[in-house]
Amino acid sequence: MFLSTVRHRPLDDDGGLKLSVYMIIESRVKDQEKYDAYLALVPGMVSSHGGRYLVRGGPVTPMTGSWRPERMIIIEFPSMKNIDEWLSSPEYRAIAPLREAGADVRSVVLEGHSQ
Repeated sequence: MFLSTVRHRPLDDDGGLKLSVYMIIESRVKDQEKYDAYLALVPGMVSSHGGRYLVRGGPVTPMTGSWRPERMIIIEFPSMKNIDEWLSSPEYRAIAPLREAGADVRSVVLEGHSQ
C-alpha cells in the first residue's frame, strides 16, 4: 500500500493551487528568561492562526559567507493574511514585548513555489 505525503491545498481565486507562505525568523537571545516566557506562549497562537512550525531552534550549520545565526525558526502559514492576523491579534500584541526584550529578531516571509 502506498501512502501519499502530499498535502492537498485549496485552489486560489483563479483556480490555481493556493501555496503556503513561510515565515523565516532569525533570533539572537539577549534575556533567556523573557525569551523563554515568550516561547511558552507563542506556539498556541501560531497554531490558532493556521501556522505550523517546520523548524524551531536546533543546530544551525553555516554553509557560505559570514552569516552565523544563533537560532532559526521556520513557520508555514496558509496565507499572508494568516500571518497579519496573528501579528495584529490582541493576544500576540500582549506578548510581543517579551520577544522584544528577550531577543533581537529579524524575519522575512517567502511565498511557496509550485513545481
